[in-house]
Amino acid sequence: MIPLKSLGRSLRPGMLLVLSALLAGCDAAILNPKGQIGQDEKTLLITATVLMLLVVVPVIVMTLAFAWKYRASNTKARYEPKWSHSTAIEVVVWSIPCMIVLVLAVLTWRSSHALDPYRPIESERAPVVVEAISMDWKWLFVYPEEKVAVVNELTFPVDAPLNLKITSDTVMSAFFIPSLGSMVYSMAGMQTKLHLIANEAGAFEGMASHYSGSGFNKMHFTAHAVSEEQYRAWLDKVRASDRLLDKAAFTDLGAEKNHDWYPVTYYGRTEAGLFDWILARHMGDNHHFGMKKHDPAAAPHDAAAHAGHEGHEGHDAGDSRPDAADAAGHNADEHAAHAGHGASGE
Repeated sequence: MIPLKSLGRSLRPGMLLVLSALLAGCDAAILNPKGQIGQDEKTLLITATVLMLLVVVPVIVMTLAFAWKYRASNTKARYEPKWSHSTAIEVVVWSIPCMIVLVLAVLTWRSSHALDPYRPIESERAPVVVEAISMDWKWLFVYPEEKVAVVNELTFPVDAPLNLKITSDTVMSAFFIPSLGSMVYSMAGMQTKLHLIANEAGAFEGMASHYSGSGFNKMHFTAHAVSEEQYRAWLDKVRASDRLLDKAAFTDLGAEKNHDWYPVTYYGRTEAGLFDWILARHMGDNHHFGMKKHDPAAAPHDAAAHAGHEGHEGHDAGDSRPDAADAAGHNADEHAAHAGHGASGE
């Protein structure tokens, strides 16, 4: 048998290595947030962990203590083979966990509403609205109020709420900036929402935290929290680009299924209503709330118009057929009436 002292000396290097790895993780983005949402989530995570440790730690300590005290070689330990019940022990064993579960339930209920990603952040500063679209394999950020768009770069002012509308032009993905908190999925034909804020200036890593294909590992971007002056200067820099993001340019961008990181690309102008068009192009007959849409008023339409409606998802920006335009408008209008209903419950 290996002596305990020798065993301890042999395990010491491994324990130091594990401890070093754990301490290195203390600077992880989730535990070092730079925004109010991330800070609140960190507080919730630590509070819930401490509350659960109030049960876990005593159980581990008592298990080791009882195993040592009532070992076979300890003849001085009390031996009561007919003992079967203790009301005091039952009260302690059940009351403490029940109280902790009750506290966790109240804490979870309150924080779930307070940290709802769909809930706008109250601030004296005007929010920055950004439409985020996940693509193969890059992120497109459209600033509808500024009429500009950027690939793989997100810039916004410090202390100003960031209101994100999120969708996908391809398979399901997930938008996540660990330093700011909250991850929200992006899905084709659906709109999700996320509200964030940065309380410190800096460059934060953004990523797709959901596997979406062979180029997934290159689907990351940098989120820049800057001063108001720097934000305005950045907007001027983007507007200086002569690129126009319209339906045709968006289609071309989506066709570039990059397997390497896609470089930051600026679009100085954008076509109005592009985000709604992206939503509508994926809302075919069998995609809206899992049910087939039926419009009795559309029954008299001729076969050509009906064919145009059925093939709406495949239309490109250059299709100028009247039936295609009618179908696109029909889907866009219908989406406008129901936007966010299936995804957010609002």
